[in-house]
Formats: sequence, structure tokens, C-alpha cells
Amino acid sequence: MLAFLVTIGVWRRVQERGQEKAFTKQATQLEVNVVTAQRDRKPKELILPGTFQAFQETTIYPRANGYVKSWKVDIGDNVVAGQLLAEIETPEVDQQLAQAKASYEIAKVTADRWRDLVGKNVVSKQEYDQNEKAYEGARANYEQLQKLQGFQQIIAPFGGKISARFVDVGSLVTAGSGTSGTPLFGIVQSDPLRVYVYAPQENALSIHDGLVAKILVQEFPAQDFDGTVTRAAGALDPQSRTMQVEVQVPNHEGKLYAGMYGQVKFLLADENAPIVVPANAFLFHTEGPQVAILVNENRIHWQNIHVGRDFGTNLEVLDGLTENTKVVINPTDDLHEGIQVQVKPTEKPKG
Repeated sequence: MLAFLVTIGVWRRVQERGQEKAFTKQATQLEVNVVTAQRDRKPKELILPGTFQAFQETTIYPRANGYVKSWKVDIGDNVVAGQLLAEIETPEVDQQLAQAKASYEIAKVTADRWRDLVGKNVVSKQEYDQNEKAYEGARANYEQLQKLQGFQQIIAPFGGKISARFVDVGSLVTAGSGTSGTPLFGIVQSDPLRVYVYAPQENALSIHDGLVAKILVQEFPAQDFDGTVTRAAGALDPQSRTMQVEVQVPNHEGKLYAGMYGQVKFLLADENAPIVVPANAFLFHTEGPQVAILVNENRIHWQNIHVGRDFGTNLEVLDGLTENTKVVINPTDDLHEGIQVQVKPTEKPKG
């Protein structure tokens, strides 16, 4: 009887081992499709509102009091740097210049005479110095008024377009700027144009000098304008948590105007983008969402993950997966923890 029981026990163990071998063999024959977990580094589109500003813009004021003798350009005219814009008559300056010239010539003659006398020891060195200083003062005053008379001609400080004309022939103008002076012309340089936008904190690190942008304007729905980031503030506004960014836009054809409203479109690559895997790689177990990954010679391990946003065909993994991990697609209940599987070769696209 004892021998019979021992025989039965041995037979059962042999049978269990055979079943285990058969199960192992069957498991190793399971084939799975896998995908590599990667970060979603596809460029993200960011569109920000902005206002076009002239590259250079200024209001021209006279440097001397007088009357407008003539003006040479009008609104909309293109001008180059150094071009004559208007002429001003300055009778008071002319009179002061004539007086200064006479005083200068007398002081010069006197200084020359005293220079000869001091050389002959006829006058003291102190008297000579006094006359020399008077001469230098007269010369400085004369040269200053000469420069002031040169301001009778109003010259363009840079090339651009005349945006405003505030005076006419005969207008009395006063030297100065702002509220103290009489404005003569407005001039803008609109090629290229500047567009200032404010990038949110989450995108600030991805925006840098040289980044290409597209400029969208409602008036030209079928045309995008190329722009380039030329400056970024490098600091966030603590109130809005945004960073000021300057984009320059070539405007050779003059289609765009300073003051226009537009949108700036960036394509930003996020180096810290989340890991994404296909939606059909997830299973929801009692432990929560899991994916089957390959470890140690293609053995199955069920990994708990934290799911983020749903992108339709893909899901965002916030935690639980590292980049380049092999993840099984369409996992089944046959994939037990620790079993070894075979990876199906990736089908090459048909040419």
C-alpha cells in the first residue's frame, strides 16, 4: 500500500512538471507587438497677439526759432537719411551771427596785437592773457551761432516715410521738443517692422533669439509673413507671468503698417514634453492603470502608471514610465507577470 502511494505521488509530481514545462513552452511562444515610449517632442503651436511698431519712429522739431520758408516733402513720401525736408528763416539768429562775427574779428585783431606787444615786453603778460581769453570767448560764441544757423535746414535723421506734416509755409516755429517746441514732421521706418508679444511662463524657455515665426494679419488671410525673434526680455513680468519678445518682420513691399494688429505663430519644441504611448497599451486593473513592459530578456512586467491627458490615439504618462521603455501593444490576460515573450518584428512600410 505504501509503495502504491509513493508511486502515485511521484507520478503526480512528474505530471505537474510536465504541465509546467508545457506552460513555459507555450508562454515563450507568445508573440507581442511593442512600441517604444517616447516624449512627445512634436512642435507645439503657440499663437500670441501683437501690435506692429515701426523699427524707428520720431517727431522732428526745429533747433532754432524762425519761420518756415519752404517744405520739400509731404505725408507718404519716402525719404533717405540726410535728405532736406524743410527750410527755416531765422532772422534773429542771422542778426546775432552778424554781431558775433564782428566781435570775433575785433577780438582776433586785438589778440594778435597784444601777442606782438607782449613779445616786445611792452605790456604785461596778464593784460595779454585777458585779451586772449576775450578772443577765445568771441570765437566760441561765433562758432555756436554758425551751427545754430545751420539748423535752418531740416534734415531727415534716417530713411523712412513721412507720416505727418504739422506746419506750412510762414508758420512760426519754436525750438525745443515735446510741449515746448513746434513739431515739424513725423517720420517712420517700417522696413523691417517690430512686433512685440508676451509669451506665457510655460513657453518662455522655448523662445530664443533666431526662432522663426509666422505673422498672421486679418487683412491678408491667404498670406503669412515671415518673422524672426531678435530679442527676448530674459525675465518675466511678476504681474502677468509673461516675457516680452520682439519679432522683426521684413516689409520690403510695404504691405504692413506700423500700428496694425496681428498674430504671431510659433512652433515650439518642448524638451521636457511628457511621455506618450498608444491608448491601446493601457489596461485598468484593480491596482489602477497599468502597462505591460519588457524587462530582463523580454520578460513581462506589469507597471503601474499615472495617466495624464487623453490625446485620442495616445495618452500622456505623467509617472511610472521612463523614455525608451518597450511597451506591449494590446496586452492580453495571457501575459502573466514574469513570463518570457517573443517580440514581433516591425513591419517595414511598403514602398
